[in-house]
Amino acid sequence: MKTKFINGVSSSPSISLAILVTENALQVQSDVEEDCKELDRLDQPDLETQRKAYLWCREFLHGAWKSLAKDEFHITIIRGGLSNKLFLCSLPDSLDSVGDEPRSVLLRLYGAILQMSCNKGDSRQSNKENPYQGAEALVLESVMFAILAERELGPKLYGIFPQGRLEQYVPSRKLDTWELRDPSISAEVAEKMAQFHAMRMPFNKEPKWLFGTMDKYLNQVMRLNFIRESHLRRFNRLLGYNLPKEMDMLKSLLESTHSPVVFCHNDCQEGNILLLKGHQSLDKQQLMLIDFEYSSYNYRGFDIGNHFCEWMYDYSCEEFPFFKVNAQAYPSKAQQLHFIESYLRDADRGFDNLSEEDQMKLKEELHVEVNRFSLASHFFWGLWSIIQARLSTIKFGYLEYAQARFDAYFQQKKMWAV
Repeated sequence: MKTKFINGVSSSPSISLAILVTENALQVQSDVEEDCKELDRLDQPDLETQRKAYLWCREFLHGAWKSLAKDEFHITIIRGGLSNKLFLCSLPDSLDSVGDEPRSVLLRLYGAILQMSCNKGDSRQSNKENPYQGAEALVLESVMFAILAERELGPKLYGIFPQGRLEQYVPSRKLDTWELRDPSISAEVAEKMAQFHAMRMPFNKEPKWLFGTMDKYLNQVMRLNFIRESHLRRFNRLLGYNLPKEMDMLKSLLESTHSPVVFCHNDCQEGNILLLKGHQSLDKQQLMLIDFEYSSYNYRGFDIGNHFCEWMYDYSCEEFPFFKVNAQAYPSKAQQLHFIESYLRDADRGFDNLSEEDQMKLKEELHVEVNRFSLASHFFWGLWSIIQARLSTIKFGYLEYAQARFDAYFQQKKMWAV
């Protein structure tokens, strides 16, 4: 999720890596009295990151990268990632290619939650419970990324290492939030999601991801503490919602809501949807879904409902808290039905043969399903953001974002928790 930046790439946390927050090992950043509003967003990585990036590119890439001198190495920060850190690494124009090696690659360094999952030295108890969970998560995520690349559904994978990976840089740009409401774009996103849901992947097909992750996140949230007065005030307000009881109510609602289990993207927002270079707005196939790190078998309603929620949030802001909320941008029923019809038409080849009455029945049923699961989206990312406020070194108003998500949760709960 929460992954917005330039140059058409995005940075969600990794699938199980990002979500496997060990229950007894929370490695937090110092919560000192330092106002996030005053911290600069650097344009160049620190020297140690530059050094490591140079070595990774030389070791994992071929051709001209092998003879690349350190002072010829180009690296720039890709702004906007809220979980991972992204960098564009490039060969200089003065250095000729040797073969088919890429001229530029994307370097993804895992964020705090991911690294904590892989750091088996953080907690004796968590290691005793499952000493391999971080490594297993890394393997699963890497396998999935490689499979999707092989099927030409995602960027190529050039290298994997404990701290991150090297990926293909796709010439493109990310969508802007307002573009999600464009009817042609919305229809193609629906088609892409239906195709994603139809995939068969070699992963556990039980829908454990959503509630299992939320349980882990909630356990961590209830153990957090903040020192900074402004953080503590916001945190206590969030705790005042009685989150454990609220989550039990949400589980009960969703368990009574029929939703097929499919292979879900789980973070289909504008920062993870690329408009491919050279394609115009009238082109039929102009989009590519990226960032599959949250992907897993999950309830269909969550994937679509989560996408609808993202219509409300713009992460391209340059000033604190680095996002804007527009509750009125949540798709209207007409906009939702437009998306749903495109989805069903691609997912169910017999949809067009149904009577108009039967088609509308299916659309109305899915409309209720996705809006109920949209509540889970708000709750999920609200918990995630509270944890990020103590873990992440990325400059972003995580507690403000958590508040925004829970505000939306309670507002939409009035309409759909019936």
